[in-house]
Amino acid sequence: MPSPRSPLSRLLTVLLAGVLAGLVLALAALPTGLLGGLVAKASLGAYEELPDALRTPVQPQRSYLYANDGKTLITTFYDVNRTDVPLAEIAPVMRQAIIAAEDRRFYSHGGADLRGIARALVANVKGGGTEQGGSTLTMQYVRNVLKTDPTRTAEERQAATEQTVGRKLQEIRYANALEQSLSKDEILNRYLNIAYFGSGAYGVAAAAQRYFGKAPADLTLGEAALLAGLVQSPDAYSPIDGDKNQATARRAYVLDSMVETGAITAQQAAAAKAAPLTLRPTAQPNGCTATAQGRDDWGFFCDYLRQWWLTQPAFGSTPEEREQALRRGGYRVTTTLDAKVQQTAQQQATKVYGYDDKRALPIAAVEPGTGRVLAMAVNRHYSLADNPAGQANHPNTVNPLISGGASVDGYQAGSTFKLFTMLAALEAGKPLATGFDAPSKLPTRYASDDEGNCDGTWCPANANPEWMDGYRMMWDGFGRSVNTYFVWLAEQVGEDKVVEMAQRLGITFRADSDAAFARNDAADWGAFTLGVAATTPLDLANAYATVAAEGTYCSPLPVVSVTAPDGGKVDVGQPNCKKVLEPDVARAATDAARCPVGQQSAYGQCNGGTATGVDRIVDRPVAGKTGSSERNATETFVGFTPQVAVAGIAANPDDSTDLVGSAVQAKVIDAVARTIKAAVAGKPVRDFTAPSRELAGEPRRPQPREEPQRPTPRDENRDNLPSDLLRWLQGRG
Repeated sequence: MPSPRSPLSRLLTVLLAGVLAGLVLALAALPTGLLGGLVAKASLGAYEELPDALRTPVQPQRSYLYANDGKTLITTFYDVNRTDVPLAEIAPVMRQAIIAAEDRRFYSHGGADLRGIARALVANVKGGGTEQGGSTLTMQYVRNVLKTDPTRTAEERQAATEQTVGRKLQEIRYANALEQSLSKDEILNRYLNIAYFGSGAYGVAAAAQRYFGKAPADLTLGEAALLAGLVQSPDAYSPIDGDKNQATARRAYVLDSMVETGAITAQQAAAAKAAPLTLRPTAQPNGCTATAQGRDDWGFFCDYLRQWWLTQPAFGSTPEEREQALRRGGYRVTTTLDAKVQQTAQQQATKVYGYDDKRALPIAAVEPGTGRVLAMAVNRHYSLADNPAGQANHPNTVNPLISGGASVDGYQAGSTFKLFTMLAALEAGKPLATGFDAPSKLPTRYASDDEGNCDGTWCPANANPEWMDGYRMMWDGFGRSVNTYFVWLAEQVGEDKVVEMAQRLGITFRADSDAAFARNDAADWGAFTLGVAATTPLDLANAYATVAAEGTYCSPLPVVSVTAPDGGKVDVGQPNCKKVLEPDVARAATDAARCPVGQQSAYGQCNGGTATGVDRIVDRPVAGKTGSSERNATETFVGFTPQVAVAGIAANPDDSTDLVGSAVQAKVIDAVARTIKAAVAGKPVRDFTAPSRELAGEPRRPQPREEPQRPTPRDENRDNLPSDLLRWLQGRG
């Protein structure tokens, strides 16, 4: 805040103001031609000395987020509700109205109305109150730019509105310089795009939308007169937030002024005055909690995009600068969100659990080969609204339940992690035909004092011995989700190799305990293959998308393109991909992943699956895996085609000890499968490429072609974890 001036200082200012006012009046009395010449000479070369913001204005503008069709609005971000439009897109009556209301001599003066300034100068300095008239549109434009220029300090922006002689003289000088270099129409256009019209609307485009729900090109005479009347005192005159009667009176004043300038006839003014004040106020959505069309489920994707934005150097050197760029930069962002896939995923998530259910089904869909995130759905409202007593995160939450982060570590995904063991084994040269006579219980090298231990070692077990035990290869071991086969296989290749494979495919250990295991004890993390580490639907879908893309990992990506206000493309939005697996390794894993979903491998080795109904629903080449965590605390399914990967995990985000139960597994499978079906609808059918004979290997014995009926779903990982690990997992929640 500026320091208070002493009485002597105020007296000197008044005396100086009187002298300056006399000088201004004397200048104003000069012949117009002579005065114009003096002003032009004084302003010669001054344009190059103007602040950058006046020469090349960069004013805060609203950023728009659209779905991947480039048309469906998700939301907007703004500190200042403002969008630039060219003069040709502003109704002529609006241009005439603002000139009549604020600066009738706009097209004849050289930037300053000296008689008006002299009158206002003395009144403002003596009174110290609200600024009086006298400022031309050009001078008002200068003031508006300087007080909102984001490159200036807060003190500099405040100084742009101080009631001082020095500030007024600088304003005159800047206005004259602009008039020597810009056309009147360019100045008028800039003014109309920056003036504040009240109710949060900066610029005529935002004002036309805010008050009348229309574009500025479509404003009527009465609407234009109303808006033009607001700029003198926007907050007081706003018919939405201020005084509707004052707004109507100001409209009448502007209409009378338009008659005096010859813009309209008296009859037109009378008709416009007699018309009722009809408002159609619309509020632009602002941020992720105010998405368009009432689709609050889009908020989770919006928040993921915002978090991604804050990491991009193209928008600033710090997260704070990037946040400001999103809210003030006027970007047009075409996101990767597919509104139709999102709608299906949301319908499926809420079909399994309602919005008010303490349990949740977060679902994520990713495009293989690009990492583009097509959908992020969960049975929650993305909202800051209060929840009923005792309900922590339902029905309203802004926590990242689908992508993880902040306080969300994720959820155990059970046997879906067997994929990473299979990939590590294939990469180590073990073919799909690698066989093992899987027992009901498998003694391991890990010490355990659990009641069910085998001579002091951990003994994982098969949940359905009659269906899982026996000689297995990767095909039917994966299809039937045989625990003892995959724990054995992990021992053969090294558990640390399995953990590294998961990380290579994008599995992030957000829980401190998981990160510590991966960092310090990966070689002894025997239970990792059974999915005891927390993950998220987005990470899991993207990991399986890497296999679908034949070994190409792409970082999850929420944008297709970002366009700056000048129409230039920002260098972001390109997929960030790299080869992390040999294509043949990924093809071999996909071949085995055909077994769980009721399809057949290229080598005819599938003989049973845990999600055979997926084949019927998707009705095209598909692969995937189910996962049940210990005691059915969570139920997971992830499926993929060459064009999409979708994962869903049923869990209680607030209480890991609340077991969702095996009965929900079939519903989770159905929800994910139907989301896949929606994502590939209308796209050409693409098949998976068969792996090489070398990586397939030679089965020791032929497998039966008939598919036995799978028993009622049970916990795939029951009794598989040592008691101390179980206690740790339960305590972590």
